[in-house]
Amino acid sequence: MKKVYIAGMGMSRSTLTLRGEEAVRSSGLIIGAKRMLGEFPEIDAEKVVEFRGAKIAGIVRRYSGEVVTVLVSGDTGFFSAADGLIRALSGVDTEVEVIPGISSMSYFFAKAGIPWQNAAHISCHGRDCNVADHVRRNRYTFILTGGNTGEIGAGLVRAGFEGLPVLIGENLGRESESIKSALAEELETMDTASLTVLLVCNPSPDDSVPSGIPDSRFIRGDVPMTKSEIRSVVMSRLALRPEETFVDIGAGTGSVTVEAALSLWKGKVFAIERNADAVDLIRQNCRKFHVGNVAIIHGTAPEALEKIEAPHAAFIGGSGGNIEEIVKTLCAMNPHIKIVITAIAIESLYDAVNALSSAGMDPEICQISAARSKKAGSLHMMTGQNPIFVISAGGEDE
Repeated sequence: MKKVYIAGMGMSRSTLTLRGEEAVRSSGLIIGAKRMLGEFPEIDAEKVVEFRGAKIAGIVRRYSGEVVTVLVSGDTGFFSAADGLIRALSGVDTEVEVIPGISSMSYFFAKAGIPWQNAAHISCHGRDCNVADHVRRNRYTFILTGGNTGEIGAGLVRAGFEGLPVLIGENLGRESESIKSALAEELETMDTASLTVLLVCNPSPDDSVPSGIPDSRFIRGDVPMTKSEIRSVVMSRLALRPEETFVDIGAGTGSVTVEAALSLWKGKVFAIERNADAVDLIRQNCRKFHVGNVAIIHGTAPEALEKIEAPHAAFIGGSGGNIEEIVKTLCAMNPHIKIVITAIAIESLYDAVNALSSAGMDPEICQISAARSKKAGSLHMMTGQNPIFVISAGGEDE
């Protein structure tokens, strides 16, 4: 049986552990990226440039020797190629030993003199990444940029984080290593190396998930808004999980959009609104509450739903008279979708119930009547709000 070492090399040979060095020296075949193999000129072993797991598995299978080392960058457990490589080698008659390395995160935090045990860490290398919502929730957010420094900076600016300090690490562990500081807004136009990491520092992190945010905290205008009392009930009916996808149809000022985005900090929110003034308000409120996982679509449902991925849940605060078509489209996108609708008029209630029932759902109806206190001299009197129907249906338990 062949012995295969998967060794994390850290940033360069200088950060390879002693155990990793021993593995390399004991091997008749070393596989890895050209940059890594080039750091062992004195070792007389066969060297093959390859980084794809399936290809490496084939090379190992055909190799007639007994010991192989596969070099991977950074640490084997931190956004590493090691995970896919282990799976690829599972069908090969080998004994695999994983040797951890020094991650770029631990290296960079050590350089900065900052402990990293409570830091958030994300990778934007070849994947969607919601930087702003990690930054909002954490004092330190470490980012593997994947060369997307400008895009990351633009996202931080959109979420109102343009003034936050950022540490920038380029070519860590190499002779050209550079560590410098900047403001988040400077990242948009900054030229950085392809191997760049970022550390965003937020002195006032907030990981709360509020429900029923006071109406006064939102930027208003002449656009309808789902009031705080109703919003609390709507959010409880939606029962969103952090990683889900959600769509707010007829988003208005974006009050439900914002609360959903705060809940879905690992997920995604789509806000559909046909009023141009409202679209601008949604954008302003997302910025005010520092949410970066909202895509705003200026359009009308159900047509605008063609532009989004299938949601786990939907709120319909305004349908433009298209409630039946909207519900039908949402159910076609996800048969297990959770839908919550609000209505003021009896006729709108009837249309919503009929639309959900026609889609094979069993709607639940709740009427909310709320009153708020208002000062009258030294006294307080209650002022009634419009009664609202909240209709909900669907979900995995339907």
